[in-house]
Amino acid sequence: MEAYGEILLIAMPAFFGLVLFEKFWGIWKGKDTVPVSDMISSLSSGITNVTKDVLGLSLVVISYAWLYDKLGFFEIKATWLVYVIAFFALDFAGYWTHRIAHEYNIFWNNHIIHHSSEEFNLACALRQSISGIVKIFAVFLIPAAILGVPPEVIAIVAPLHLFAQFWYHTQHIGKMGILEKVIVTPSHHRVHHAINPEYLDKNYGQIFIFWDRWFGTYQDELEDVPAVYGVTRPVQTWNPIKINFMHLWLLIKDAWRAQNWSDKLKIWFMPLGWRPADVAQKYPVNKIEDVYHFEKYDSHLSKGMLIWSFAQLIVLLLLLSYLFGNLAAIGAPGIFYYGGFVFLTVYAYTELMDRNPNAWAWELLKAVYAMYFVFTSGDWFGMNTAFPGAIYGFVGYLLVSLLLSFVFSLNKERVQLTN
Repeated sequence: MEAYGEILLIAMPAFFGLVLFEKFWGIWKGKDTVPVSDMISSLSSGITNVTKDVLGLSLVVISYAWLYDKLGFFEIKATWLVYVIAFFALDFAGYWTHRIAHEYNIFWNNHIIHHSSEEFNLACALRQSISGIVKIFAVFLIPAAILGVPPEVIAIVAPLHLFAQFWYHTQHIGKMGILEKVIVTPSHHRVHHAINPEYLDKNYGQIFIFWDRWFGTYQDELEDVPAVYGVTRPVQTWNPIKINFMHLWLLIKDAWRAQNWSDKLKIWFMPLGWRPADVAQKYPVNKIEDVYHFEKYDSHLSKGMLIWSFAQLIVLLLLLSYLFGNLAAIGAPGIFYYGGFVFLTVYAYTELMDRNPNAWAWELLKAVYAMYFVFTSGDWFGMNTAFPGAIYGFVGYLLVSLLLSFVFSLNKERVQLTN
């Protein structure tokens, strides 16, 4: 937990800096692929994901350590070779978990957030799930366990394998020659994120593209078929927490509404998009039929709202950095209370970005939640001790945030009245 938090203290500003670099590069080149609202939503999703992971809010059904103990028939000495094998094993496992997430209803909920952006940029790489409570990834690492790759090696290589998937989420890099035959490139991954019929459910590889070539899921990027990004059932929100559970909620409703008991059960394990015939007819869902003629989601935020939303993001990143740097000092259950504040903050300001006239209620809940800990302890989880006077800045932020939430919400009401 603490080690991962320390890694993120370095990784977060690096990723944030690269996202901003892509934004300004696009502006300079006359091809801005990073709309501010979309960027804030994507980065906010990343915040919720790393908070969940650092706090360990997952249930591991089968751990890799258990598989290693039971199936480790061979033993590899701790040389460079074991790290290479671990990297390939992780990529093999990643291909299959990725593919399954796209092919079956029950697993798509854990992945929809990553594809929910209707843009394709470095920021959307950070759209990662918080809904994967039950972890089954280790099952696909059985080959590594049999070969005797130690769990500590997997633990070291896994973050590197994950971070190495960031760079290819961009439209600013074209095809890369001979590398297109070996590794996943931006061209390959643009295909994967596209909803064009020619591209749908292709290129699942994470680092190496030859898995797709071997297992029949490869598709080249075609010059005459420009990629259109998103999901075929548009999410229509900037709120990453809502997006994370959107597909699950649809499955629950469909299972409840289905007349046939077999449909209630099999809907979970059917191919992605399958719905009982009676439910699909009676309760249609919005689906993109023509990928070249649909309107991207846009809540038409004012410049002031965009600036404030970005400021909220910056403040939250600073507060999150404090949490990750002081996990041991804060301890349990404090770190989980702090995590609750992080989630409330993201929910509140992204609801405001969606122009929800009741967004102020979430902001009020956030303020009350935070002030409870301030009043009962006289501090914010040791922040004032580490940075004397910081508590006044924190309380001031809560009050300004609540005030502006009311102002922007009232402005939304005025817009509705005048239209």
